[in-house]
Amino acid sequence: MADQKMKERRRVSLMIMVLIFQVLSASLHGCLAAIGQGQPPRKPTSIHPRAGVRSSVFLPVSGNVYPLGYYSVTIGIGNPPKPFQLDIDTGSDLTWVQCDAPCTGCTLPRDQLYNPSKNNFVDCKDPICLAVNSPNPPQCKNPNEKCCFQVQYADHGSVLGFIVLDTFPLRLVNGTLSKPHLAFGCGHSLQNRGLHPPTPTAGVLGLGKSKASISSQLSSMGVTKNVFGHCLGDNRGFLFFGADFVPKSGMTWTRMLQSSSDKHYSSGPAELLFGGKPTGIKGVNVIFDTGSTYTYLNLKVYETVLNLIRKDLSGKQLHIVKDKALPICWKGTKPFKSMRDARNYFSTFALSFTGSSNVQLQLPPENYLIVTEQGNVCLGILNGAEAGLGTTNVIGDISLQGKLVIYDNENQMIGWANADCNRKFGSF
Repeated sequence: MADQKMKERRRVSLMIMVLIFQVLSASLHGCLAAIGQGQPPRKPTSIHPRAGVRSSVFLPVSGNVYPLGYYSVTIGIGNPPKPFQLDIDTGSDLTWVQCDAPCTGCTLPRDQLYNPSKNNFVDCKDPICLAVNSPNPPQCKNPNEKCCFQVQYADHGSVLGFIVLDTFPLRLVNGTLSKPHLAFGCGHSLQNRGLHPPTPTAGVLGLGKSKASISSQLSSMGVTKNVFGHCLGDNRGFLFFGADFVPKSGMTWTRMLQSSSDKHYSSGPAELLFGGKPTGIKGVNVIFDTGSTYTYLNLKVYETVLNLIRKDLSGKQLHIVKDKALPICWKGTKPFKSMRDARNYFSTFALSFTGSSNVQLQLPPENYLIVTEQGNVCLGILNGAEAGLGTTNVIGDISLQGKLVIYDNENQMIGWANADCNRKFGSF
């Protein structure tokens, strides 16, 4: 079906986007040249910490792994605030929305686009522009030129636009209303992003590690600590910024990998276990990426996983079947209605992080399988080599479901705990 093809294309393009986010100097030069006259001089924006009482922000999440293929939050931007539905993405830094500047290739009606004013644009020499484009400084012929950005996608699509500043009204858990001015992308040229039917999302909420991410900006302004977390359920969940929602106990923590070349939420090395037993696969580093619907493994690990599952299914009443949802699927003696019907046929995988004592990320069947509209059960672990990821391993939404996952940038730790993400926030 056409919509199944759309979901698969979206699944790959979102994930690759966050892995190869970059600013292309030549394209940006064209963007700057097309602007014409620069904006009047404006005071550079401070991105240094400000004193204040730090609190937290709580946002409801909607979406699912299948059939939608994404999770999103709705955030108001501007004064008065206009709501925008954004994909939550821990793999990319820059938040961007479809923008009427005017827009080419946008998928939303014009009245639903962000409409910037002259005062919203950021200058090319502004510290925020430097932070967004790091480590490649923007090519500024005129210091008053507008700051540009470009995001490249794996399916040869791209988003080009300007960096802008606007108010993000946020209700803090201490009862106050904060109105920070945050930098984000005003995407006015989208190529090969016209998915059919188009999704209702207006853009991406970038939650990465750089200074350009929303979490980093809120922290630098003293609104919240540089900590955030998410809980992804069957059709809903929640996202929070700040440390107020971090449980005092019950979390499993592992250290983030630190390297100049790694800008993602990575951890490792880890050993792959299946049914509680070693598989012989060690030294696995992984990226936690909510911008990817499914989990992607490098060729060696993927083939091992597939062989283990096939061996485990030997003699069981499941048979290979073609399904447009995913490449590897099985059917039972009768259509499956839910994962509850299918999970007993499969065993649990786990990633045991060898740098920490007794730290495991458990992946039971519901964290790597889906049940499709045709009643088949399909493998939500894909071959990263076929997606152009090389040796990179990506833990996507399917493997993060049913878990409270916390990214503590203050202490460079990633933590998780099993949770009922479909309920309102409570104790875990």
